[in-house]
Amino acid sequence: MTAVQGTDVDIPTEDGTADAYLARPADGAAHPGVLLYMDAFGLRPRLRSMADRLAGEGYAVLVPNVFYRHGRAPLFELPEFIDPGARPEIFERIMPVMRALTAERAMRDAGAYLHWLAESPVVADGPLALTGYCMGARLSLLTAGTYPERVAAAAGFHGGRLATDTPDSPHLVAGNVTAELYFGHADQDPSLPREQIERLEEALTAAGVRHRCEVYTGAPHGFTQSDTASYHEEADARHWAALLDLLKRTF
Repeated sequence: MTAVQGTDVDIPTEDGTADAYLARPADGAAHPGVLLYMDAFGLRPRLRSMADRLAGEGYAVLVPNVFYRHGRAPLFELPEFIDPGARPEIFERIMPVMRALTAERAMRDAGAYLHWLAESPVVADGPLALTGYCMGARLSLLTAGTYPERVAAAAGFHGGRLATDTPDSPHLVAGNVTAELYFGHADQDPSLPREQIERLEEALTAAGVRHRCEVYTGAPHGFTQSDTASYHEEADARHWAALLDLLKRTF
């Protein structure tokens, strides 16, 4: 692991300015870029530490506050440890903000994030990689299908609603994807039932997308987030191994 430098940055978008966190090796060189999409709890210390870990492996990692239209992060007052008893009240505040981030708005923003990374002197030339968590897994897949020329690899972990019957379902972009994909699903995740897992697999296979979809047995939704009661150490370790393997094959 190399020394890491982390800074807060602002990214101009068509709808305003997105605050974000950038982590990269502290060697002054340009490194392959990774766009890390947050979960519903938002840009906070846990996601910054995840970005730092990726940066320590040799990547320039950008974590945007995708809820920037509603304010700068932290947008929600969260406890240091998010336990089940606190979740209903928290999600009462989060859900309206999540619903306001339509696929159209999110992909307009994705173009701004990718452009910022392409123009940054700390990011190496060439396509980027994506990884996303919870709602971020949806954004990762949508971005890979919306900007195929900019994305070489994309991953998603404990994602929900990846293959619904709605016209903006992420799996419908499969035919545009040129990147290699990896998805680590949470076992018995109510936001991604078995029929959606099968629908996603069928769509990716039919489109000829290089991919691997795995179900992490015994892992709950949110298994990578150590500041929540959903954290699952074994599944989180498996996630890191899969993600780093994908990135190493990509760059």
